[in-house]
Amino acid sequence: MGQVRHGSATTTHAIRAAIQRSLVFLATLSREFGINPKTVAKWRKRQILEDMRTGPKEPRSTTLSEAEEAMVVAFRRHTPLPLDDCLYALQPTIPQLTRSALHRCLQRHGISRLPDVDGDKPKRQRFKRYPIGFFHLDIAEVQTGEGKLFLFVAIDRTSKFAVTQLVDKADRRTAWEFLERLLQVVPY
Repeated sequence: MGQVRHGSATTTHAIRAAIQRSLVFLATLSREFGINPKTVAKWRKRQILEDMRTGPKEPRSTTLSEAEEAMVVAFRRHTPLPLDDCLYALQPTIPQLTRSALHRCLQRHGISRLPDVDGDKPKRQRFKRYPIGFFHLDIAEVQTGEGKLFLFVAIDRTSKFAVTQLVDKADRRTAWEFLERLLQVVPY
């Protein structure tokens, strides 16, 4: 089986092994193999023959703060809505959130795909009908690097309209403010 190299690779496993075994000067090896002396120095320092992973060591968002990313993850885990529904629900709270940034964030945390519902499916029943404007309210605790935050979520059962807010502490005052904000934002 052949080795897989990226498009810009100038060395093979055999050349890398020869560089690591050789005691010849860098300039001599670079002329011998027709590669840059910096490449020879790099492979001489390494203990392995495989290319290292490219990209950041700890991938993180460039558009979202750590708290906003934690809010997105908590919202997705708490309300398993499709990607576009999550985007529309979170954009009023996080205006710079784009669909691709949301998808990349969910991929980083391993929750980009909704779980498949397999196995024995129960007999299909009709959902209980709720009038438009019947909101399901919930609070989720979100752990971030800066500490603990609380995510208030309100979802209309009929239209799936959602409102979210991230706060430092969950008490009567913040809950009251969230409900007042909900009444101001609801379009119906």
